[in-house]
Formats: sequence, structure tokens, C-alpha cells
Amino acid sequence: MTDKELLEIADKAMENAYAPYSKFKVGAALLCSDGTVFTGCNIENASFGATNCAERTAIFKAVSEGYRDFEAIAIVSSGGGETYPCGICRQVMGEFAPKLRIILRNENGEPTEYNFMDIMPKFFSL
Repeated sequence: MTDKELLEIADKAMENAYAPYSKFKVGAALLCSDGTVFTGCNIENASFGATNCAERTAIFKAVSEGYRDFEAIAIVSSGGGETYPCGICRQVMGEFAPKLRIILRNENGEPTEYNFMDIMPKFFSL
């Protein structure tokens, strides 16, 4: 699967976002090593701490289905340009996929790629 295709799947996932408070919709598409893709969107809550990000939604869906080997995650937002994962999402990525490729869309609509360890080199670990 190409990075552009994964971004398109994330775009579709973003359509399901529930963001009545921030109006900032996010979609994610997580590519597993066997080619399976899990999607996620952000789901806000009036109690902001209960909000779940698109990236964690996709990762938790995959883990809950028994998947543990991830290759890439594409992340898009209604804000346009590159939208980086928040700190909590980065911590979850560190737990489940420290070798993950992170694919974002730049201002020109083209994919840009980062390695997880480049954006979170010293995540918490036990």
C-alpha cells in the first residue's frame, strides 16, 4: 500500500470524527505488517480528559483484535498541513510500535514521513 493510499483511508476515517468542541477533526489509518488497516478518528467528550485521539483509537482497535506488528500510521486533520501526534499518542506508539513510520500530509498535499524514534526518542518504558 502506498503512503498516499494510506492517507486517503485516514481521510475517510476523519469523516467519522466527533469534534463538537474543538471543531478539529483528525483521522488515522494504521497499517499492520500483514496489510490489514485499522482506522480511527478523534472522539471528543465534554469532559476533555475523556477524549480519545484518532491515533490511539486506531491502535487500540488493532490491539483489541490481536494485532501487534505495525508498519505505518497515516494521520490527517481538518486543520490542513502536518498534524503531529500528541504526547499521549506518542507514548502509546512507543509501547506498541517504536519502529513505526508516521506519515503526514504536508501543506502541498504530499506525504511526508517520520520515524517514531525521530519524534519521540526517549519515551517512558518499564
